Amino acid sequence: MNFKSDNNIPSSIKGYVLMNGETELSSALEHSFAALESSEMVRFKDLGLLTYAPDKWTINELIQHLIDTERIMSYRALRFARKDKTPLAGFEENDYTPASNANQRSFDELLAELKIVRQSSILLFRSFTDEILLRTGIANGNEMSVLALGLSISGHQLHHFKVIRERYLPLIK
Repeated sequence: MNFKSDNNIPSSIKGYVLMNGETELSSALEHSFAALESSEMVRFKDLGLLTYAPDKWTINELIQHLIDTERIMSYRALRFARKDKTPLAGFEENDYTPASNANQRSFDELLAELKIVRQSSILLFRSFTDEILLRTGIANGNEMSVLALGLSISGHQLHHFKVIRERYLPLIK
């Protein structure tokens, strides 16, 4: 199932959802996992603690951000899939990063954790039927579907990997 099946994509995640194009959710998550195992990760690791501008995140912080966000989106998806109608609060990514301790961890450890989190998400979303994927709930004041949350996970990675390629990798060429 892809975004064309869904009318509940809030503007806060729509850009990430659309980054998947017309790719089906299961393929989008599998492709995003494959990217985590690509040789490109060696170049990302080579960035160390470099940033392209003051107050920008390091590669470790970006990977930790992907982990944190994916856990939150998967949790939201699980709640909505199980018909929990309790509105869920938003989160402030810029508060999470300094509290994450990401720069004291190794890139390899963070990447391993992201792969495990992604594998867990793949299995979670694989367990949902098309009917379940279209269930909705409220998070951060917006109605959103389970499908939109799943597509936002892979699209979020696509977005940040694009930023890394365009702004970070030129630092080590």
